[in-house]
Formats: sequence, structure tokens, C-alpha cells
Amino acid sequence: MKVQTKVEDIQNADYKEVWSKQEKLLKQIIEEKEEFGKSKFNYLLFCEHQHVYTLGKNGNKQNLLASSALLKQINAKFYHIDRGGDITYHGPGQIVGYPIIDLEATGLGIKKYIWAIEEAVISTLKCFDINAERLEGAPGVWIDTNTPSKTRKICAIGVKTSKFVTMHGFALNVNTDLKYFSYINPCGYVDKKATSMYAETGEIQNLEEVKEYLKKYLALNLNLNIMSNG
Repeated sequence: MKVQTKVEDIQNADYKEVWSKQEKLLKQIIEEKEEFGKSKFNYLLFCEHQHVYTLGKNGNKQNLLASSALLKQINAKFYHIDRGGDITYHGPGQIVGYPIIDLEATGLGIKKYIWAIEEAVISTLKCFDINAERLEGAPGVWIDTNTPSKTRKICAIGVKTSKFVTMHGFALNVNTDLKYFSYINPCGYVDKKATSMYAETGEIQNLEEVKEYLKKYLALNLNLNIMSNG
């Protein structure tokens, strides 16, 4: 049985506000599971954040290369948060997806869940003639993994689960200004660069079109029944 999932597109959103919204929805799902045995709905949030760097709970702050003064100069915020993974950047031109779903209802474990998100992004990129793949031992979606000197990351993934309910998620670089990645060691890597759909194709992409493909393939790989909610 497919999991009923509401999709909400928050668009241009402050990171902390969306973080709080995720926590509220996660708590709601857990309470419904405890009271009724299952949640009524799961959720998929899409947004574009204002410039922000986030560091995972076990990440190394030395991978943030910018001082507080420089962060202010480039109009970026910094948060040390409770997801897995190291440091990453969110900003305009990037699609961030936050699935807040009950893994028990989908029948997926955490490793298969991350694999399913990667698969949805890989399938989406294929629709734009971008050949992307996984890199062993490194969650996310990558390009040119067989040529280490050219390997670049197009989508970061970092998640948290609480009582088998997920939060945080993925960030796909679509028309992202890649200079903001120069102020960090992306995901903790000093030898790998970030890329975007624009950088790979030379064309500005329509974010709404990309989101439609993401919804389609996330539904397919996570066994979701997508319901539009804004």
C-alpha cells in the first residue's frame, strides 16, 4: 500500500524556519504512530533556502573556510544541525527536498531509503541528459566517478531518523551559484568539487520542471502516493 504523502513547496525559505517545520511534522507523525499505529500523512517539503551553510552533528567545523566576518559579507548564515554528513551549502537556484516519512510504512531501512533518494535524483537528471551515479562510500549523487580528478557532486544527502521517521534530506544544485562552495570543503572533501545542472548543460533550468520529475521518481522509489498541498 502506498504511503499518503502531502507535498508542500515553500519556495524561498529561511533555513531555521523550515528546520522548525520539519521537527513539528516529525513529532506529529511519531505521535500519530503511537496513538493510532500509523500516521495519517507523510510529507515532502520543497524549498529554496537563502544562503546558508549547515554542518552535520559529527562534521568538522574546520571544513567551514569562511570567518564570521566573511559569512556576513557574503550574506550567509551558519548552523550546526542534527543530521548526518559534514558541511554543505544551500542557496538560491538549488532545490532542497525534505521527506518527513515513516520508514516503517514504506518498508525501507535507512540504507535503502538513501539509495532510493539517490535513484530518484539520478533518474531526474537523466531526463535532462545528465549522466549521474553513486560514488561508493559517499552518499549523494556524483558525476564522472571513474575519473577521480574530475569527480564532482551535484546532489548532497544528509538525513536524520527518529523512531523510524525521517527528516532533513537532499539538495540538488540546479542553477546554483557554485562560488559559495569555495568557502567550504563540500561534505568534508578537499579534492572534489561541486557542480550544477546549469554547469553541466550550459542552460538555465526551470526549477518547477525539475521538481515535477523529482516528485515522480521519489514517489516511485519510496512507494509514495503524492498529494499536492501548495
